[in-house]
Amino acid sequence: MTAPTTALAAPPGAAAARSGRLRAALRSGRLRVGLAVVALFVLTALIGPLFLGDPQTVSQDLGQGPSVAHWLGTTQTGQDVFAQFVVAARGTLLIGAASALVATAVSVVIGIGGGFVGGLTDEALSLLSNIFLVIPGLPLVIVVAAYVGGGTGATILVIALTTWAASARVLRAQTLSLRTRDYVLAARLYGESRRRIVLVEILPNELAIVVSQFIFAVIFAVLTQAALAFLGLDDPNNLTWGTMLYFAQNAEALAGGSWWWFVPPGLAIAVLGAALSLISFGLDEILDPRLRVRRHR
Repeated sequence: MTAPTTALAAPPGAAAARSGRLRAALRSGRLRVGLAVVALFVLTALIGPLFLGDPQTVSQDLGQGPSVAHWLGTTQTGQDVFAQFVVAARGTLLIGAASALVATAVSVVIGIGGGFVGGLTDEALSLLSNIFLVIPGLPLVIVVAAYVGGGTGATILVIALTTWAASARVLRAQTLSLRTRDYVLAARLYGESRRRIVLVEILPNELAIVVSQFIFAVIFAVLTQAALAFLGLDDPNNLTWGTMLYFAQNAEALAGGSWWWFVPPGLAIAVLGAALSLISFGLDEILDPRLRVRRHR
């Protein structure tokens, strides 16, 4: 009698299922539009600054509107708004992606790890999540940011600190349900390690939740950084769309009618948030089996 193997062979239809999901992704209009917009912003942030000069360079064109020489006009000190907008895209996307990555990693470790282990560990981690959930997010960010100070690293950590709790709560609830499923119990009977059970049996089934929480963490991080910068709690030397709004507000651009100074960064934040939401909705239809069945019907 042969001993049971610890590695289960992949089902014959796994490759076909992955191919079908890829075709469904390519057919999703919302996903294509969202990815196209985000890719445009990413390319702008990566390549754009290479073709532009110093965004802080001043000129004799003070407070000029959009023209051939200055596509988005100039500030009251003669700085080119288009150059600032392109360079600021890099800082904004960096803070958004890094904050969301840190927050998602923490939520996965605490939510899935605590839910799978159970016992006192789960109770302690759940209590920690509840504490962060009951504290208002934006006021906490403002207080911590004012205490810690500016800087990209500090901003990323401050935003991640207030983002992970809700995701961890959702992942914990899903993990409590998955750990009693038949395939998880079978993996335990086969002698699989806890690490492999979590990574192979549980985490892939929560991928839709993880991806969705990451995307909305990016949106929250971008909006929060813009709010901190607008309130003057972020480093003004770190050029982002939020700091552009901060300088425009200080210079009374709205009262002076200099719409080309504050409309582009504000509109970019709104469009980026909408594009990320479209990506999330499109991925949900692909990764969530219930939505796939409903869409097929």
